[in-house]
Amino acid sequence: MPEREVPAGTGDDVDAVTRAVLTASRLLAAVSARSLGAVGGRVTLPQFRMLVVLSTRGDTKLVALAGLLHVTPSTAMRMVDRLIAAGLAVRHTNQANRRETLLRLTDEGRRTVENVTARRRAEIAAIVERLTPGERVALVEALTAFNEAGGEPPAPDAPEDPQLPKGPHLPDGPQLRPPGPSAEDGDAPRK
Repeated sequence: MPEREVPAGTGDDVDAVTRAVLTASRLLAAVSARSLGAVGGRVTLPQFRMLVVLSTRGDTKLVALAGLLHVTPSTAMRMVDRLIAAGLAVRHTNQANRRETLLRLTDEGRRTVENVTARRRAEIAAIVERLTPGERVALVEALTAFNEAGGEPPAPDAPEDPQLPKGPHLPDGPQLRPPGPSAEDGDAPRK
């Protein structure tokens, strides 16, 4: 793989770093959208984010959930109602304080998070495999610092389940395409 040229001084340039992160966020948003396509449009990206929060935090009050997602409680309530209607989450009474209602994932909600996350992990792994070992180390260091600065907890390790999809060819899902613009993007392919 050819060495990538990094313009001098960009490591300290907040604007250059911001542009690089924005570009990476577009790539990750595309990966996220493709992985959600695997569940047949049952959930939107914001709803999936709610499922992930419930998956990592367990039983959660609506107000706390809204705060974690940076949405109003009324917006969170509408999202929860849709997830409950889809069979992905349930409300239940807090046994420690019967005046409180908590939200939790159903088994189907947990399977949805696991399936989408496995597909996302496989596609990201295929992209990371294209990097040199040195680039991978630098990326881990940079993203760890970025995530800590943003207050995002680490993603869980990959499960050891042989049933989960692996590699660039995902069953019943989209296939990876080489990096760069394509005719689908409205641009001519790279030469």
